[in-house]
Amino acid sequence: MNEPRLVPAPISIEFSEASLNKEAYEREFQKLSESDDDPISQWLKLAKARGETAESDPVILNLVVELHRKIDALEAFLKNETPQRVSLTEEAEIESIGFEHFKLKEPMLEEGKLYYGRVAMPVHPKRDVALFFKALSPQLAEIVRMHERDEKEWAAYMTARERILIREAREAKARKA
Repeated sequence: MNEPRLVPAPISIEFSEASLNKEAYEREFQKLSESDDDPISQWLKLAKARGETAESDPVILNLVVELHRKIDALEAFLKNETPQRVSLTEEAEIESIGFEHFKLKEPMLEEGKLYYGRVAMPVHPKRDVALFFKALSPQLAEIVRMHERDEKEWAAYMTARERILIREAREAKARKA
């Protein structure tokens, strides 16, 4: 197999072997899908479907929705409420990512095994991305299943990381000249 194209990405992952608790992992995977968004997202989708947002500025609308989410998060923090997540056995740093792959800093995977994981994506809005992945080597993994919305965010994050590397390379080249 050819080595996939990967770019450095400083993100973390929590994961467990999928066979340890397949039913619970599948339930959480579905829960973290866009079909189970928070109430404000559900309201916004319905308002858009009814055409109630046609004359609204999308940027301002998104900012208001994000403010609402922040207030909800602050309220949950004050009430000491935390989102219920399935317990996972391992935590690791991701060294680099590709469109369908990622590589861990340390060898922690067992080749050929299927894993379930959560990645805290550094995107706006911040959220956990659920995924199932297969170990191709002790460090390299292939993403087997991810929600469509999360695939788009993953690809956008990878593209942004590539742009940063290109910009840094140009700046370094300009300094040498």
